[in-house]
Amino acid sequence: MDNRKKLLVAGILTLIAAGIGFGVRGGLLGIWAGQYGFTMTELGQITGGGLVGFGVVILFAGFLIDVIGYKKLLMAALVCHVVSAAMLFAATPVFNASGKDAVYAILYWSMFIFAVGNGICEAVINPLTATLFPDQKTHYLNILHAGWPAGLVLGGLIVFASGIVAWEILMATFLIPVLIYGFIVLTEPFPQTAAQGGDISYGGMISRLIGPFFLILLVAHALVGYVELGTDSWINKITGSILNSESTGTTLFIYTSLLMTILRFFAGPIVHRISSLGLLMVSAVIGACGLYLISIGTNVGFMFLAASVYAVGKTFLWPTMLGVLGERYPKSATVGMAIMGCVGMLSAGLLGGPGIGYKQDYYASQQLEETAPETFERVKAPNENKFLVFPAITGLDGAKSKMIQDSGAAIEADRELAGDDWEDAKYEELRKQYTWWETNKEFAAVDSEPVSAATLYGSRMALRVTALVPCTMAVLYLILIVAFKAPKHENEELVAELEAEAPA
Repeated sequence: MDNRKKLLVAGILTLIAAGIGFGVRGGLLGIWAGQYGFTMTELGQITGGGLVGFGVVILFAGFLIDVIGYKKLLMAALVCHVVSAAMLFAATPVFNASGKDAVYAILYWSMFIFAVGNGICEAVINPLTATLFPDQKTHYLNILHAGWPAGLVLGGLIVFASGIVAWEILMATFLIPVLIYGFIVLTEPFPQTAAQGGDISYGGMISRLIGPFFLILLVAHALVGYVELGTDSWINKITGSILNSESTGTTLFIYTSLLMTILRFFAGPIVHRISSLGLLMVSAVIGACGLYLISIGTNVGFMFLAASVYAVGKTFLWPTMLGVLGERYPKSATVGMAIMGCVGMLSAGLLGGPGIGYKQDYYASQQLEETAPETFERVKAPNENKFLVFPAITGLDGAKSKMIQDSGAAIEADRELAGDDWEDAKYEELRKQYTWWETNKEFAAVDSEPVSAATLYGSRMALRVTALVPCTMAVLYLILIVAFKAPKHENEELVAELEAEAPA
Protein backbone atom coordinates (compact mmCIF):
# COMPACT_ATOMS: atom_id res chain seq x y z
CA MET A 1 0.00 0.00 0.00
CA ASP A 2 1.17 3.55 -0.75
CA ASN A 3 0.22 4.71 2.75
CA ARG A 4 1.92 1.93 4.69
CA LYS A 5 4.43 4.35 6.28
CA LYS A 6 1.53 6.51 7.51
CA LEU A 7 -0.13 3.45 9.03
CA LEU A 8 3.18 2.48 10.63
CA VAL A 9 3.39 5.98 12.15
CA ALA A 10 -0.15 5.59 13.50
CA GLY A 11 0.88 2.30 15.11
CA ILE A 12 3.97 3.92 16.63
CA LEU A 13 1.80 6.74 18.03
CA THR A 14 -0.51 4.25 19.75
CA LEU A 15 2.52 2.82 21.55
CA ILE A 16 3.83 6.30 22.37
CA ALA A 17 0.47 7.04 24.01
CA ALA A 18 0.64 3.78 25.96
CA GLY A 19 4.25 4.49 26.96
CA ILE A 20 3.45 8.00 28.17
CA GLY A 21 0.60 6.69 30.31
CA PHE A 22 2.74 3.86 31.66
CA GLY A 23 5.78 6.09 32.30
CA VAL A 24 3.83 8.85 34.04
CA ARG A 25 1.95 6.31 36.15
CA GLY A 26 5.24 4.76 37.29
CA GLY A 27 6.45 8.19 38.40
CA LEU A 28 3.23 8.85 40.31
CA LEU A 29 3.25 5.74 42.51
CA GLY A 30 5.06 7.54 45.32
CA ILE A 31 2.60 10.44 45.12
CA TRP A 32 -0.38 8.07 45.22
CA ALA A 33 1.10 6.18 48.17
CA GLY A 34 1.65 9.37 50.13
CA GLN A 35 -1.61 11.08 49.19
CA TYR A 36 -3.97 8.10 49.48
CA GLY A 37 -2.13 5.73 51.86
CA PHE A 38 -1.66 2.78 49.50
CA THR A 39 0.71 -0.09 50.28
CA MET A 40 3.13 -1.35 47.64
CA THR A 41 0.90 -4.37 47.03
CA GLU A 42 -2.12 -2.13 46.45
CA LEU A 43 -0.13 0.04 44.04
CA GLY A 44 0.94 -3.13 42.26
CA GLN A 45 -2.70 -4.17 41.96
CA ILE A 46 -3.63 -0.80 40.41
CA THR A 47 -0.83 -1.03 37.83
CA GLY A 48 -1.50 -4.72 37.35
CA GLY A 49 -5.21 -4.11 36.75
CA GLY A 50 -4.30 -2.01 33.76
CA LEU A 51 -2.12 -4.74 32.33
CA VAL A 52 -4.79 -7.40 32.92
CA GLY A 53 -7.28 -5.36 30.89
CA PHE A 54 -4.62 -4.96 28.23
CA GLY A 55 -4.15 -8.73 27.97
CA VAL A 56 -7.81 -9.74 27.88
CA VAL A 57 -8.62 -7.20 25.19
CA ILE A 58 -5.67 -8.18 22.99
CA LEU A 59 -7.09 -11.68 22.75
CA PHE A 60 -10.69 -10.55 22.20
CA ALA A 61 -9.74 -7.89 19.65
CA GLY A 62 -7.40 -10.30 17.87
CA PHE A 63 -10.35 -12.54 17.04
CA LEU A 64 -12.44 -9.53 15.96
CA ILE A 65 -9.91 -8.14 13.49
CA ASP A 66 -10.92 -10.54 10.76
CA VAL A 67 -14.60 -9.71 11.35
CA ILE A 68 -14.69 -5.90 11.58
CA GLY A 69 -11.23 -4.89 10.39
CA TYR A 70 -8.29 -2.84 11.61
CA LYS A 71 -9.87 0.61 11.22
CA LYS A 72 -13.00 0.20 13.36
CA LEU A 73 -11.05 -1.41 16.19
CA LEU A 74 -8.62 1.51 16.35
CA MET A 75 -11.58 3.90 16.49
CA ALA A 76 -12.88 1.97 19.52
CA ALA A 77 -9.44 2.32 21.14
CA LEU A 78 -9.66 6.08 20.65
CA VAL A 79 -12.90 6.20 22.68
CA CYS A 80 -11.39 4.13 25.52
CA HIS A 81 -8.37 6.41 25.82
CA VAL A 82 -10.54 9.52 26.11
CA VAL A 83 -12.85 7.97 28.75
CA SER A 84 -9.89 6.82 30.84
CA ALA A 85 -8.42 10.33 30.93
CA ALA A 86 -11.76 11.81 31.99
CA MET A 87 -11.99 9.42 34.97
CA LEU A 88 -8.67 10.57 36.42
CA PHE A 89 -10.05 13.97 37.34
CA ALA A 90 -12.55 12.39 39.73
CA ALA A 91 -9.89 10.67 41.85
CA THR A 92 -9.09 13.31 44.49
CA PRO A 93 -12.70 14.53 44.96
CA VAL A 94 -13.77 10.90 45.41
CA PHE A 95 -10.97 10.32 47.95
CA ASN A 96 -11.95 13.39 49.94
CA ALA A 97 -15.60 12.35 49.94
CA SER A 98 -15.42 8.57 50.26
CA GLY A 99 -11.89 7.54 51.27
CA LYS A 100 -9.15 5.20 50.18
CA ASP A 101 -11.25 2.29 48.89
CA ALA A 102 -13.22 4.55 46.57
CA VAL A 103 -10.18 6.25 45.05
CA TYR A 104 -8.57 2.84 44.66
CA ALA A 105 -11.58 1.79 42.55
CA ILE A 106 -11.43 4.97 40.44
CA LEU A 107 -7.71 4.58 39.71
CA TYR A 108 -8.01 0.85 39.08
CA TRP A 109 -10.84 1.20 36.57
CA SER A 110 -9.29 4.21 34.86
CA MET A 111 -6.11 2.19 34.37
CA PHE A 112 -8.22 -0.77 33.22
CA ILE A 113 -10.05 1.25 30.55
CA PHE A 114 -6.79 2.86 29.45
CA ALA A 115 -5.40 -0.64 29.07
CA VAL A 116 -8.44 -1.74 27.07
CA GLY A 117 -7.59 0.96 24.54
CA ASN A 118 -3.95 -0.10 24.56
CA GLY A 119 -4.95 -3.73 24.16
CA ILE A 120 -7.07 -3.02 21.11
CA CYS A 121 -4.19 -1.09 19.58
CA GLU A 122 -1.69 -3.85 20.33
CA ALA A 123 -3.98 -6.47 18.80
CA VAL A 124 -4.25 -4.43 15.61
CA ILE A 125 -0.82 -2.92 15.02
CA ASN A 126 1.27 -6.10 15.29
CA PRO A 127 -0.44 -8.14 12.52
CA LEU A 128 -1.01 -4.91 10.56
CA THR A 129 2.75 -4.23 10.52
CA ALA A 130 3.49 -7.84 9.58
CA THR A 131 1.02 -7.46 6.70
CA LEU A 132 2.45 -4.14 5.54
CA PHE A 133 6.07 -5.37 5.59
CA PRO A 134 5.93 -9.13 4.85
CA ASP A 135 9.61 -9.47 3.96
CA GLN A 136 11.01 -7.69 7.04
CA LYS A 137 8.62 -8.58 9.84
CA THR A 138 11.05 -8.69 12.78
CA HIS A 139 12.83 -5.52 11.69
CA TYR A 140 9.68 -3.44 11.32
CA LEU A 141 8.04 -4.90 14.42
CA ASN A 142 11.05 -3.69 16.38
CA ILE A 143 10.76 -0.25 14.74
CA LEU A 144 7.05 -0.24 15.56
CA HIS A 145 7.77 -1.08 19.18
CA ALA A 146 10.33 1.71 19.43
CA GLY A 147 7.20 3.79 20.07
CA TRP A 148 6.82 2.15 23.49
CA PRO A 149 10.17 3.25 25.00
CA ALA A 150 9.84 6.61 23.21
CA GLY A 151 6.59 7.08 25.12
CA LEU A 152 8.34 6.05 28.33
CA VAL A 153 10.97 8.75 27.70
CA LEU A 154 8.27 11.39 27.25
CA GLY A 155 6.40 10.08 30.29
CA GLY A 156 9.55 10.24 32.40
CA LEU A 157 10.17 13.83 31.36
CA ILE A 158 6.56 14.75 32.12
CA VAL A 159 6.94 13.34 35.65
CA PHE A 160 9.52 16.03 36.43
CA ALA A 161 6.60 18.48 36.48
CA SER A 162 4.97 16.66 39.41
CA GLY A 163 4.58 19.02 42.34
CA ILE A 164 4.19 21.90 39.91
CA VAL A 165 1.33 20.56 37.79
CA ALA A 166 -1.52 18.44 39.16
CA TRP A 167 -0.86 14.74 38.68
CA GLU A 168 -4.20 14.31 36.89
CA ILE A 169 -3.08 16.68 34.13
CA LEU A 170 0.29 14.96 33.85
CA MET A 171 -1.37 11.57 33.49
CA ALA A 172 -3.76 12.86 30.82
CA THR A 173 -0.95 14.04 28.50
CA PHE A 174 -1.15 10.70 26.69
CA LEU A 175 -4.15 12.18 24.88
CA ILE A 176 -1.85 14.21 22.59
CA PRO A 177 -0.55 11.22 20.53
CA VAL A 178 -4.01 9.65 20.85
CA LEU A 179 -5.61 12.51 18.93
CA ILE A 180 -2.91 12.37 16.25
CA TYR A 181 -3.23 8.62 15.65
CA GLY A 182 -7.00 9.09 15.69
CA PHE A 183 -6.77 11.55 12.80
CA ILE A 184 -4.65 9.12 10.75
CA VAL A 185 -7.03 6.25 11.45
CA LEU A 186 -10.07 8.28 10.41
CA THR A 187 -8.55 9.52 7.15
CA GLU A 188 -6.49 6.58 5.81
CA PRO A 189 -7.56 3.25 4.19
CA PHE A 190 -6.42 -0.05 5.74
CA PRO A 191 -5.52 -3.39 4.10
CA GLN A 192 -7.51 -6.59 4.52
CA THR A 193 -6.38 -9.41 6.78
CA ALA A 194 -5.53 -12.86 5.41
CA ALA A 195 -8.94 -14.19 6.51
CA GLN A 196 -10.80 -11.24 4.98
CA GLY A 197 -8.96 -11.89 1.72
CA GLY A 198 -10.10 -15.50 1.76
CA ASP A 199 -6.55 -16.91 2.09
CA ILE A 200 -7.26 -18.87 5.29
CA SER A 201 -10.04 -19.68 7.76
CA TYR A 202 -10.09 -19.27 11.54
CA GLY A 203 -9.79 -23.02 11.92
CA GLY A 204 -6.81 -23.05 9.61
CA MET A 205 -5.09 -20.25 11.56
CA ILE A 206 -5.54 -21.99 14.90
CA SER A 207 -4.63 -25.48 13.65
CA ARG A 208 -1.27 -24.20 12.36
CA LEU A 209 -0.41 -22.91 15.85
CA ILE A 210 -1.01 -26.21 17.65
CA GLY A 211 2.28 -27.80 18.62
CA PRO A 212 5.19 -27.71 21.10
CA PHE A 213 6.97 -24.77 19.42
CA PHE A 214 4.05 -22.40 19.95
CA LEU A 215 3.40 -23.72 23.47
CA ILE A 216 7.00 -23.03 24.55
CA LEU A 217 6.80 -19.66 22.83
CA LEU A 218 3.70 -18.81 24.91
CA VAL A 219 5.40 -19.75 28.19
CA ALA A 220 8.45 -17.69 27.25
CA HIS A 221 6.28 -14.71 26.33
CA ALA A 222 4.46 -14.91 29.67
CA LEU A 223 7.87 -14.55 31.32
CA VAL A 224 8.73 -11.66 28.98
CA GLY A 225 5.58 -9.85 30.14
CA TYR A 226 6.50 -10.45 33.78
CA VAL A 227 10.09 -9.30 33.55
CA GLU A 228 9.67 -6.38 31.12
CA LEU A 229 6.31 -4.76 31.87
CA GLY A 230 6.00 -5.98 35.46
CA THR A 231 9.44 -4.63 36.30
CA ASP A 232 8.90 -1.41 34.34
CA SER A 233 5.88 -0.70 36.55
CA TRP A 234 8.26 -0.39 39.47
CA ILE A 235 11.77 0.26 38.19
CA ASN A 236 12.00 4.04 38.55
CA LYS A 237 10.48 3.90 42.04
CA ILE A 238 12.86 1.12 43.08
CA THR A 239 15.97 2.78 41.67
CA GLY A 240 14.85 6.06 43.25
CA SER A 241 14.61 4.25 46.59
CA ILE A 242 18.05 2.68 46.18
CA LEU A 243 19.65 6.04 45.31
CA ASN A 244 17.49 7.95 47.80
CA SER A 245 16.39 10.29 45.01
CA GLU A 246 13.12 10.09 43.10
CA SER A 247 14.44 12.44 40.41
CA THR A 248 17.52 10.25 39.83
CA GLY A 249 15.32 7.18 39.55
CA THR A 250 13.19 8.96 36.95
CA THR A 251 16.33 10.09 35.10
CA LEU A 252 17.54 6.48 34.94
CA PHE A 253 14.16 5.41 33.62
CA ILE A 254 14.30 8.06 30.88
CA TYR A 255 17.86 7.08 29.96
CA THR A 256 17.11 3.36 29.65
CA SER A 257 13.95 4.03 27.64
CA LEU A 258 15.87 6.31 25.25
CA LEU A 259 18.52 3.62 24.84
CA MET A 260 15.81 1.07 24.00
CA THR A 261 14.22 3.42 21.46
CA ILE A 262 17.51 3.77 19.58
CA LEU A 263 18.47 0.08 19.74
CA ARG A 264 15.16 -1.15 18.33
CA PHE A 265 15.97 0.45 14.99
CA PHE A 266 18.94 -1.94 14.65
CA ALA A 267 17.13 -5.24 15.21
CA GLY A 268 17.22 -6.18 11.51
CA PRO A 269 21.03 -6.34 11.11
CA ILE A 270 21.42 -8.16 14.44
CA VAL A 271 18.83 -10.81 13.55
CA HIS A 272 20.53 -11.27 10.18
CA ARG A 273 23.73 -12.24 12.01
CA ILE A 274 22.56 -14.40 14.92
CA SER A 275 18.87 -15.30 14.20
CA SER A 276 15.79 -14.19 16.11
CA LEU A 277 15.97 -16.97 18.71
CA GLY A 278 19.68 -16.35 19.22
CA LEU A 279 18.96 -12.68 19.88
CA LEU A 280 16.26 -13.64 22.38
CA MET A 281 18.52 -15.99 24.34
CA VAL A 282 21.36 -13.46 24.54
CA SER A 283 18.90 -10.75 25.57
CA ALA A 284 17.48 -12.88 28.40
CA VAL A 285 20.95 -13.54 29.85
CA ILE A 286 21.89 -9.86 29.66
CA GLY A 287 18.55 -8.86 31.23
CA ALA A 288 19.11 -11.19 34.21
CA CYS A 289 22.56 -9.72 34.77
CA GLY A 290 21.15 -6.20 34.59
CA LEU A 291 18.46 -6.83 37.20
CA TYR A 292 20.98 -8.35 39.61
CA LEU A 293 23.41 -5.47 39.11
CA ILE A 294 20.67 -2.92 39.82
CA SER A 295 19.80 -4.78 43.03
CA ILE A 296 23.36 -4.37 44.39
CA GLY A 297 23.96 -0.81 43.15
CA THR A 298 25.01 1.84 45.67
CA ASN A 299 25.96 4.92 43.63
CA VAL A 300 24.79 6.79 40.55
CA GLY A 301 27.67 5.76 38.28
CA PHE A 302 27.24 2.04 38.97
CA MET A 303 23.46 2.31 38.64
CA PHE A 304 23.75 3.88 35.18
CA LEU A 305 25.97 0.97 34.14
CA ALA A 306 23.57 -1.59 35.64
CA ALA A 307 20.55 0.11 34.08
CA SER A 308 22.31 0.11 30.69
CA VAL A 309 22.83 -3.65 30.91
CA TYR A 310 19.19 -4.15 31.89
CA ALA A 311 17.97 -1.93 29.04
CA VAL A 312 20.02 -3.78 26.43
CA GLY A 313 18.68 -7.06 27.76
CA LYS A 314 15.00 -6.16 27.56
CA THR A 315 15.09 -4.08 24.37
CA PHE A 316 14.44 -6.79 21.78
CA LEU A 317 12.39 -9.29 23.78
CA TRP A 318 8.75 -8.36 23.10
CA PRO A 319 8.92 -7.35 19.40
CA THR A 320 11.33 -10.15 18.47
CA MET A 321 9.00 -12.72 20.04
CA LEU A 322 6.25 -11.40 17.77
CA GLY A 323 8.68 -11.51 14.86
CA VAL A 324 9.48 -15.17 15.52
CA LEU A 325 5.77 -15.98 15.43
CA GLY A 326 5.20 -13.91 12.29
CA GLU A 327 8.09 -15.62 10.49
CA ARG A 328 7.03 -19.14 11.45
CA TYR A 329 3.25 -18.72 11.13
CA PRO A 330 2.67 -15.86 8.65
CA LYS A 331 -0.98 -16.70 7.88
CA SER A 332 -1.85 -17.13 11.56
CA ALA A 333 -0.45 -13.74 12.59
CA THR A 334 -3.69 -12.04 13.69
CA VAL A 335 -4.74 -14.87 16.02
CA GLY A 336 -1.24 -15.97 17.04
CA MET A 337 -0.05 -12.50 17.97
CA ALA A 338 -3.30 -11.87 19.85
CA ILE A 339 -2.81 -15.02 21.93
CA MET A 340 0.82 -14.16 22.63
CA GLY A 341 0.00 -10.56 23.53
CA CYS A 342 -2.78 -11.73 25.84
CA VAL A 343 -0.51 -14.17 27.66
CA GLY A 344 2.28 -11.60 28.02
CA MET A 345 0.01 -8.88 29.35
CA LEU A 346 -1.93 -11.16 31.70
CA SER A 347 1.36 -12.36 33.14
CA ALA A 348 2.54 -8.77 33.62
CA GLY A 349 -0.76 -7.72 35.18
CA LEU A 350 -1.60 -10.72 37.34
CA LEU A 351 1.94 -11.76 38.23
CA GLY A 352 4.51 -9.08 37.41
CA GLY A 353 3.07 -5.84 38.86
CA PRO A 354 1.41 -7.36 41.96
CA GLY A 355 4.17 -9.94 42.45
CA ILE A 356 6.98 -7.40 42.54
CA GLY A 357 4.89 -5.19 44.83
CA TYR A 358 4.25 -8.19 47.10
CA LYS A 359 7.95 -9.03 47.20
CA GLN A 360 8.77 -5.49 48.25
CA ASP A 361 6.16 -5.58 51.03
CA TYR A 362 7.25 -9.07 52.11
CA TYR A 363 10.94 -8.34 52.51
CA ALA A 364 10.48 -4.78 53.83
CA SER A 365 7.92 -5.70 56.49
CA GLN A 366 9.85 -8.84 57.44
CA GLN A 367 13.04 -6.87 58.03
CA LEU A 368 11.34 -4.02 59.89
CA GLU A 369 9.42 -6.40 62.15
CA GLU A 370 12.67 -8.20 63.01
CA THR A 371 14.89 -5.15 63.51
CA ALA A 372 12.43 -2.57 64.89
CA PRO A 373 9.19 -4.25 65.99
CA GLU A 374 7.81 -1.13 67.71
CA THR A 375 8.36 0.92 64.57
CA PHE A 376 6.65 -1.78 62.52
CA GLU A 377 3.59 -1.65 64.76
CA ARG A 378 3.36 2.10 64.23
CA VAL A 379 3.75 2.17 60.44
CA LYS A 380 2.14 -1.09 59.33
CA ALA A 381 -0.88 -0.95 57.05
CA PRO A 382 -4.33 -1.56 58.57
CA ASN A 383 -5.00 -4.48 56.20
CA GLU A 384 -3.28 -7.63 54.97
CA ASN A 385 -2.37 -8.33 51.34
CA LYS A 386 -2.12 -11.68 49.56
CA PHE A 387 -0.54 -12.80 46.31
CA LEU A 388 -1.50 -16.14 44.74
CA VAL A 389 -0.71 -18.99 47.16
CA PHE A 390 1.88 -17.03 49.12
CA PRO A 391 1.18 -16.13 52.76
CA ALA A 392 -0.80 -13.02 53.64
CA ILE A 393 1.42 -10.15 54.77
CA THR A 394 0.95 -6.76 56.38
CA GLY A 395 2.91 -4.21 54.39
CA LEU A 396 4.03 -0.72 55.36
CA ASP A 397 1.46 2.06 55.04
CA GLY A 398 2.70 4.44 52.34
CA ALA A 399 1.18 7.55 53.91
CA LYS A 400 2.65 6.80 57.36
CA SER A 401 6.07 6.10 55.86
CA LYS A 402 5.98 9.39 53.95
CA MET A 403 5.01 11.40 57.04
CA ILE A 404 7.91 9.88 58.95
CA GLN A 405 10.40 10.53 56.18
CA ASP A 406 9.37 14.18 55.57
CA SER A 407 8.80 14.86 59.28
CA GLY A 408 5.15 15.56 58.63
CA ALA A 409 5.85 18.53 56.33
CA ALA A 410 3.26 17.57 53.69
CA ILE A 411 0.42 16.76 56.11
CA GLU A 412 1.08 19.92 58.12
CA ALA A 413 0.91 21.93 54.88
CA ASP A 414 -2.39 20.26 53.99
CA ARG A 415 -3.76 21.10 57.44
CA GLU A 416 -2.78 24.73 57.10
CA LEU A 417 -4.13 24.98 53.56
CA ALA A 418 -7.53 23.60 54.63
CA GLY A 419 -7.89 26.33 57.27
CA ASP A 420 -11.41 26.71 58.66
CA ASP A 421 -12.73 24.01 56.31
CA TRP A 422 -10.67 21.28 58.02
CA GLU A 423 -13.72 19.68 59.64
CA ASP A 424 -15.54 19.30 56.31
CA ALA A 425 -16.33 15.78 55.14
CA LYS A 426 -14.00 16.13 52.14
CA TYR A 427 -10.99 16.20 54.49
CA GLU A 428 -11.96 13.09 56.47
CA GLU A 429 -9.09 10.93 55.20
CA LEU A 430 -6.55 13.70 55.65
CA ARG A 431 -7.78 14.19 59.23
CA LYS A 432 -7.13 10.49 59.90
CA GLN A 433 -3.56 10.87 58.62
CA TYR A 434 -3.08 14.05 60.65
CA THR A 435 -4.38 12.38 63.80
CA TRP A 436 -1.91 9.52 63.30
CA TRP A 437 0.91 12.03 62.81
CA GLU A 438 0.00 14.00 65.95
CA THR A 439 0.00 10.75 67.93
CA ASN A 440 3.24 9.37 66.53
CA LYS A 441 5.41 12.34 65.52
CA GLU A 442 7.46 12.05 68.71
CA PHE A 443 8.80 8.76 67.33
CA ALA A 444 9.62 10.08 63.84
CA ALA A 445 13.32 10.56 64.53
CA VAL A 446 13.57 6.99 65.83
CA ASP A 447 11.45 5.43 63.09
CA SER A 448 12.90 7.22 60.05
CA GLU A 449 16.11 5.21 59.64
CA PRO A 450 14.66 1.69 60.10
CA VAL A 451 11.72 2.47 57.78
CA SER A 452 14.09 3.73 55.07
CA ALA A 453 16.39 0.73 55.52
CA ALA A 454 13.52 -1.76 55.35
CA THR A 455 12.06 -0.11 52.23
CA LEU A 456 15.46 -0.21 50.55
CA TYR A 457 15.97 -3.87 51.48
CA GLY A 458 12.56 -4.77 50.08
CA SER A 459 13.37 -3.02 46.79
CA ARG A 460 16.72 -4.77 46.37
CA MET A 461 15.39 -8.22 47.17
CA ALA A 462 12.42 -7.84 44.84
CA LEU A 463 14.72 -7.21 41.88
CA ARG A 464 17.13 -9.97 42.89
CA VAL A 465 14.36 -12.56 42.93
CA THR A 466 12.95 -11.22 39.66
CA ALA A 467 16.32 -11.83 37.97
CA LEU A 468 15.49 -15.55 38.05
CA VAL A 469 12.73 -14.98 35.47
CA PRO A 470 14.96 -14.06 32.49
CA CYS A 471 17.27 -16.93 33.47
CA THR A 472 14.32 -19.28 32.91
CA MET A 473 13.58 -17.55 29.61
CA ALA A 474 17.13 -18.17 28.41
CA VAL A 475 16.69 -21.90 29.04
CA LEU A 476 13.44 -21.95 27.04
CA TYR A 477 15.06 -20.14 24.10
CA LEU A 478 17.91 -22.61 24.17
CA ILE A 479 15.39 -25.47 23.99
CA LEU A 480 13.75 -23.85 20.95
CA ILE A 481 17.13 -23.37 19.25
CA VAL A 482 18.28 -26.94 19.87
CA ALA A 483 14.99 -28.80 19.43
CA PHE A 484 13.72 -26.81 16.45
CA LYS A 485 16.86 -26.17 14.43
CA ALA A 486 15.08 -25.97 11.07
CA PRO A 487 12.07 -23.63 11.19
CA LYS A 488 8.95 -25.26 9.74
CA HIS A 489 7.23 -22.57 7.74
CA GLU A 490 3.64 -23.01 6.65
CA ASN A 491 4.64 -23.44 3.03
CA GLU A 492 7.27 -26.12 3.75
CA GLU A 493 5.21 -28.93 2.21
CA LEU A 494 4.62 -26.90 -0.96
CA VAL A 495 8.35 -26.18 -1.25
CA ALA A 496 9.13 -29.89 -0.86
CA GLU A 497 6.61 -30.79 -3.59
CA LEU A 498 8.06 -28.23 -6.00
CA GLU A 499 11.59 -29.49 -5.37
CA ALA A 500 10.44 -33.07 -6.01
CA GLU A 501 8.82 -32.08 -9.31
CA ALA A 502 11.79 -29.97 -10.49
CA PRO A 503 14.01 -31.55 -13.20
CA ALA A 504 17.25 -33.03 -11.98
